[in-house]
Amino acid sequence: MLSGATLRRAVHVQVRLGAGLATAAGTRRLSVALPEGATVETLLDRLGELEPGIAAGLTSALPVVRGTHAAHEHALSDGDEVALLIPVAGGTAGHGQPERRQPWQ
Repeated sequence: MLSGATLRRAVHVQVRLGAGLATAAGTRRLSVALPEGATVETLLDRLGELEPGIAAGLTSALPVVRGTHAAHEHALSDGDEVALLIPVAGGTAGHGQPERRQPWQ
């Protein structure tokens, strides 16, 4: 738990959960206070503690900070919004790039 002095220097992050995580958590958004110097990894660890129902899904979540995919070592700033997206499987294996259509004539 964060103390009063730590909370004043804390990094407050808004988290948007992807569909599967949101269903498990029962909400699409969470607000999380983290210690100063927190990274995406710190956030994922804290979310696993706060919301045990989504802990297993966090290992495959793709973090997006300020519109850009972020590595787990990415430092978070106060007020950041982090989206945790769930990868979707699909496509065809082993066929390389699809053939491009010809433009309309």
